[in-house]
Amino acid sequence: MQALKTLLILLIFSNVSSQEKWKSLINNNNLNNWEIKQGSAEFVLENGVISATSILNTPSTYLGTKKQYDDFILEFEVFVDEGLNSGVQFRSSINDNVPEHSRVYGYQFELDTNEYRGWSGGIYDQSRKNFFLYPISRNEKGRKAFKNGEWNKARIEVVGNSIKTWVNGIQCTNLIDPLSKNGFIALQIHNISQESSVGKMVKWKNIRILTKDITKHLSVSEDYAPEINNIDNVLSANQIKNNWRFLWDGKTFEGWRGAKLDRFPKQGWVIENNILTVLANDGSESSNGGDIVTLEKFSNFELELDFKISEGANSGIKYFVDTNLNQGEGSSIGLEYQILDDKNHPDANKKFKVLEYSKNDWVFHKDGIKKNRTVGSLYDLIEAENLNEERSKRPVNPDTWHRARVLVKNGHVEHWLDNIKLLEYNRFSQMFKALVEYSKYSKWENFGQSKSGHILLQDHGDKVSFKNIKIREL
Repeated sequence: MQALKTLLILLIFSNVSSQEKWKSLINNNNLNNWEIKQGSAEFVLENGVISATSILNTPSTYLGTKKQYDDFILEFEVFVDEGLNSGVQFRSSINDNVPEHSRVYGYQFELDTNEYRGWSGGIYDQSRKNFFLYPISRNEKGRKAFKNGEWNKARIEVVGNSIKTWVNGIQCTNLIDPLSKNGFIALQIHNISQESSVGKMVKWKNIRILTKDITKHLSVSEDYAPEINNIDNVLSANQIKNNWRFLWDGKTFEGWRGAKLDRFPKQGWVIENNILTVLANDGSESSNGGDIVTLEKFSNFELELDFKISEGANSGIKYFVDTNLNQGEGSSIGLEYQILDDKNHPDANKKFKVLEYSKNDWVFHKDGIKKNRTVGSLYDLIEAENLNEERSKRPVNPDTWHRARVLVKNGHVEHWLDNIKLLEYNRFSQMFKALVEYSKYSKWENFGQSKSGHILLQDHGDKVSFKNIKIREL
């Protein structure tokens, strides 16, 4: 009996000790440990609930902790009125040298009532890269975790470069990113532009943080939340386990050759700081160093790489390339993920004759704009769109790194840009063959039908850089 009492006391003490490690961020029912970082909306604390109300004519307002945090587990409950967008900043900072509306920058746990998109729990890079580091575009279960009109439970685990989030017990993200090591935590009420949104509220409660013995409390990652790794030249343990490998070693030209050579080009391509760059020439195809291709051929694969364009640049990533085709001038032949500065290159708005079906045949009808040469498009065949949200296709900006992803499984092919799906098609389908018939590729027999082929990086006479070129075969 005495042993049982001792065990109960130990269990109670252990539970109390564990609870004491968690610290409430709402102390003594006041906001003395918080301060406004930006904006002029009002935050109110009442009965343990922090609320903020949307107003016009102010930038997004942030109520932030006075204390800075590096590694932690943060839990909170949140209620967002439908129609509002909000978020929770973490590892965030202030830049006083920019306009007020973008002073707060850093990681943001997204809170969005847009059910079509369903990205609550995603990770947005506020006022820095200004796009989602982890949109919930490949995690269908995570997209459905947030419930409008209800209190939602959220969890953020941040340890080193690892960032993971949960909504209502469902894992939403699994990000590896090195941008911020520490910073404040802040609650956001988003700016609004419509009077119909005035008076809508975001509310938080039960905000608590754990900063000690974190590893004992970390959750197990779920396979349905795919990992996104943003660390240069490093494969994560999970990527190695899933058979990812670098297609380019970051230091030499090993594994690559000129598309029309038995060696790597002697000019036109340079390596510097683990970045592979094709140099500018005169803007024409393969007139300097020329295209480069892998020595290996691939059939079913997932390819991922980061690219950076110069202003007005044109380039491409080709796959199922047959270097025996087109031995003359110009680029080698293959399916192409277009790389282009849509804002400044004429191919993005290239005029052509629209085809219309009339009297059992295709006929030229009128002038139009050919959009299947924009960035991410299947060049000259299928226009890149945005298949993961309502907004238009994500822009690609000069001198900014963007991520391309190409997935090929038998006949099924997908193009992705910055983790947003742009298009998908079946290269063995009748529709694909019909598109080829009315394209520049019609003269190549069985175009796009090869069982395997090389992967190619294009020299189109413009400066374009590549890094983190990796692949896994499926």
